[in-house]
Amino acid sequence: MATHTLTFPVTDENEILKLRAGDEVIVQGHIIGIRDRTQIRIFDQGVEPPLDLRGAFLLHTAPGVRKLDDGRYEKVCIGTTTSARMVRFTEGLGSQYGVRAICGKGGFPDEAIEPMRALGMVYFAIVGGAAALETTQIEEIEEVLWEELMPECLWKFRVKDFGPLTVGIDAHGNSLYHDVQARAQDKLKELYARL
Repeated sequence: MATHTLTFPVTDENEILKLRAGDEVIVQGHIIGIRDRTQIRIFDQGVEPPLDLRGAFLLHTAPGVRKLDDGRYEKVCIGTTTSARMVRFTEGLGSQYGVRAICGKGGFPDEAIEPMRALGMVYFAIVGGAAALETTQIEEIEEVLWEELMPECLWKFRVKDFGPLTVGIDAHGNSLYHDVQARAQDKLKELYARL
């Protein structure tokens, strides 16, 4: 296992290709908050996203925020949401928009492995329930787009030392989630055989 520091958006795909499942990553730069309704608008309704997603890190979130008098948003609690239900958008995010990383809790099912391998993408795992820590690592909410979808709009966050994250799925076809499931199935067979 190696530890890496990456700045997003990434411009060199080798930054993603050097990551291996199980590696630890600390993120600098910008991450984009996204959720179900945002992706439904993009893919099911055919509306182009209002910001460039090339090289982006997408965080599955619908943050708790407070709107200030000047129209900006102040962070209150920014945590992650479960990723598995959004797996169907993975291929399009990579092939159409050049997204390089997705992060959420609970992992991604096996159907994400091949698109991520083919498109040079990774899935970062984050500890569920770590919203208080995540919130401190987000320095500022720089932009809020599609505000009418609140809180499931597009969020542009500036981050410092965001993580540590674990590479759950890498761009080489390796998945910690698949491996854990396979070991669990083997263990179940072994236990049943003893009965």
